Amino acid sequence: MSHLQPTGKWDARYIGIVPHDSTYYAKCLMGGALACGLTHAAMTPLDVIKCNMQVNPAKYQRLWPGLATVLHEEGSAGIWKGFGPTFVGYTLQGSFKYGLYEIFKDLYMNLAGEEATKKYKPIIWIAGSASAEFFADIALCPFEMTKVKIQTSPSGSFPIAFGAALTEMRRRRIETRYPFGSLGPLWTRQIPYTMAKFVFFEGIVQQFYTHIFTAPKETYSKLTQLGITFTSGYLAGIICAVVSHPADTVVSLMGKTENKGKSVGTIARETGIVTLATKGLGARVIMIGTLTGFQWWIYDTCKTVMGLETTGGK
Repeated sequence: MSHLQPTGKWDARYIGIVPHDSTYYAKCLMGGALACGLTHAAMTPLDVIKCNMQVNPAKYQRLWPGLATVLHEEGSAGIWKGFGPTFVGYTLQGSFKYGLYEIFKDLYMNLAGEEATKKYKPIIWIAGSASAEFFADIALCPFEMTKVKIQTSPSGSFPIAFGAALTEMRRRRIETRYPFGSLGPLWTRQIPYTMAKFVFFEGIVQQFYTHIFTAPKETYSKLTQLGITFTSGYLAGIICAVVSHPADTVVSLMGKTENKGKSVGTIARETGIVTLATKGLGARVIMIGTLTGFQWWIYDTCKTVMGLETTGGK
């Protein structure tokens, strides 16, 4: 590993081709915002069905019949409910998720030192991603709560328009627990999800460049590197969906009127672990696998366009 420190001290910010300075981190924040905002917003129809399968499994038993039910009862507008808070919330979340990950990863690598970083690289990935997601979820929470309320409320019982929905969430904040009532379950869902997302992504990329694409990474075209990025992201996303699904179901159930005032533990006990872990999982695997693959692809595409390297390596 090389470095550019005049004192000769090893520094993780200088081990790559591009130094990790404030400009680098700003570009990563921007790439993360685009990666998460665009992909989550595009997945709104699947998210609508997944949330309704979680909160009303008797009516929405499977993905495609559930989609047909929403289209029949609410028209095409029904499958795009929650688009506004999804786009804004996940744009903010993605910016912090990816941007802060790069910052925390460099910070923890420097705290560990060169030898420990080489030896315990997955622990660095876990610590960096968990730290980043902690702050990312604070930015996301008000918008996620609004999105879930829009998507799971019976037709006509809650505003669909973004601005009106935010106003109603604030007006009914005792009932809805807005803006941070779901932060605990959100951390429970998102932090394990993000740890899996980053650790398995970095690990799979490392395996590709170690065992399949064995020449120096920079010798491969950007198209090849981005193909590795997408494939690694998709595989990591499948694991993420399974790991975080029970907590995701709880977040959705908290939006139901009949669960008003109930604790997370009460909701979990009443629902049962099997239902928490499986109801809507198929839709979420499709959604999260595709979403995570494209997120990493968009993120690394943004990085290459801005003159940075793609993520990961040997």
